[in-house]
Amino acid sequence: MNRKIILFTLATFAASMAGSAAWAVGDNNSEPPKKTKTTTQCKDGKIWDAKRNRCVEAKRSDLGDDILFDAARELAYAGQYENAIKVLDAMREQRSARVLNYMGYANRKAGRMELGMQYYRRAIQADENYILARSYMGQALVEQGRVEEARAQLVEIRDRGGEDSWAYRALLQSLGGIRQY
Repeated sequence: MNRKIILFTLATFAASMAGSAAWAVGDNNSEPPKKTKTTTQCKDGKIWDAKRNRCVEAKRSDLGDDILFDAARELAYAGQYENAIKVLDAMREQRSARVLNYMGYANRKAGRMELGMQYYRRAIQADENYILARSYMGQALVEQGRVEEARAQLVEIRDRGGEDSWAYRALLQSLGGIRQY
């Protein structure tokens, strides 16, 4: 009887860890962030502080990196790339793959392709398994007509276990849905 309980507990723990690992690998969230007061009311790179019930400057706030990251992601998806960069600059974890990746995304979308590519490369150096950076880099490569290099990123995503991820599907779609490894 105890053996069954132990096996069940181990299986449950392993399943929960696998879910955590998948999240850490690349923010496998395909849903755009929901609009908040950060994008509907705040201006000039300010973000909504729910405790203070007002817009605040990201650099001068005491908000944690996760809140700042979510705000930067929301701003980037809303097309407010310069504001997203301001918020990302306010984060303490400047060398993390997720921050470097979104710096790449915001700069690329703002028209600074080469700077964006530099940030993607730095994100992958920080965490070679961060498949979201590989996907965004691959999409940028497609935009530049560098399709073979984009396919190489698709293979990297697949080989790192991301074939069922948003990162893989998004890059595959950018490549016209064709898997040519």
